Amino acid sequence: MGRVSDDEQGGEHPTVILCAGGPMLLRGDHVIEDADGVRHRTTRPVSAVCRCGKSSMQPWCDGTHKLIPDKSRP
Repeated sequence: MGRVSDDEQGGEHPTVILCAGGPMLLRGDHVIEDADGVRHRTTRPVSAVCRCGKSSMQPWCDGTHKLIPDKSRP
């Protein structure tokens, strides 16, 4: 992920929670930059970012990680 300026984030840093075997939860104002450099904004108070790489809604989590064997999860 690339760096986003404080102006683009609203001046505050989001709270980051890593869910074991699941997504990264972001709480607060944030912008996600994917591997292609595309920035994704959200107005949701909490968003789930995919860490397994299998979501059909990249960069957002769609729950696909639940279908992956535990050993292969992030």
